[in-house]
Amino acid sequence: MNILIYLAAEPTALLIFVGILGLIVGSFLNVVIYRLPIMMEQEWRHQCTQLLNGSAPSPPETFNLFWPRSHCPHCQHQITALENIPLLSYLWRLGRCSACHQPISIRYPLVEAVSALLAIIAAWQLGFGLPLLVALALTWALLAASLIDFQHQLLPDSITLPFLWFGLLCNYFGLYTDLESSVIGAMAGYMILWSVYWLFKLVTGKEGMGYGDFKLLAMLGAFLGWQALPAIILMSSLVGAVVGVTLILLRRMDKEVPIPFGPYLAAAGWLSLLWGDSQIYGYLRWPI
Repeated sequence: MNILIYLAAEPTALLIFVGILGLIVGSFLNVVIYRLPIMMEQEWRHQCTQLLNGSAPSPPETFNLFWPRSHCPHCQHQITALENIPLLSYLWRLGRCSACHQPISIRYPLVEAVSALLAIIAAWQLGFGLPLLVALALTWALLAASLIDFQHQLLPDSITLPFLWFGLLCNYFGLYTDLESSVIGAMAGYMILWSVYWLFKLVTGKEGMGYGDFKLLAMLGAFLGWQALPAIILMSSLVGAVVGVTLILLRRMDKEVPIPFGPYLAAAGWLSLLWGDSQIYGYLRWPI
């Protein structure tokens, strides 16, 4: 209790505490980003085998977010506690495995650093309180979902759906908006992109986005209310279009290759969470 009082009274201490917490959570997010798609694929294979064979196959080897222990992908050396200190361990080992000395992906410290940075920004903007605690959870969920979507073009239901209900629960108590706006936001968020999906498919015969995008926008609508949806859709669409056209012009991506939309939705939703849709509209109108 004394620590909470101290953090509430000392903004600098709050930022430091949240930054350290962000590094620790970022280390766990690396596990989620890597393992969750594999877990989903294993579950799909298990279900397909059961349907094709008509009987339950032997259960796969245990693989989840906590088992087996983290290890080097090159030599299978298990990561010790001292080797798993966020950011510092990577710098201390110069980005290499302590056993085989093969390079470790720069992605891991980057995720930890971004996790901490986003947490610090949220704490600086919102200050001490329950809205910050919920915003941190949402921030880390959006970060994990964005990177999974960027790498695999998947938005896991195990992230979007629980947080959709969590957003409704938070706004039952009026944390970010009223319950009516939250419920309408969840429904409208899903239906808007669902309608765009089917309209695009009827016109072109192609699928323009995945169902995970519908659920992600519904989740953001549940947290922020229907009033935030126009700004989120506008900003994510503009940024996504600019990035897509730029990659095509630079010939780094074929125009037929789908571009994940989830990261842009997540970024726009996060900005709306911290600064509000009215300020986002102001920034979008500024160059005009």
